[in-house]
Amino acid sequence: MHSALHIAADHPAFAGHFPAFPVLPGAILLDEMLHAVELARAIDLKGWRIGSAKFIGAVRPDEQLVIEHEAPAAGLIHFTIRAENRKVAHGTLHET
Repeated sequence: MHSALHIAADHPAFAGHFPAFPVLPGAILLDEMLHAVELARAIDLKGWRIGSAKFIGAVRPDEQLVIEHEAPAAGLIHFTIRAENRKVAHGTLHET
């Protein structure tokens, strides 16, 4: 599955996170990813945990984000986040 995600360029997190080179903090990116996966899969992730998350690129203001997510087994979701076709993060969600 794919989910589009847009973080507004004027999101308050950009202002305080490297003012000369604004990037989206990883915690905000993960929070937005969780909401998008919940909506796309029509599930409640409150009983889930982030098993792993690796950040490999920066998300800059106004970049178009796409979240790719798959559930290869019950209780497991793999996710990849891309910004302008660059992989910026990936990881897993596990049902507790």
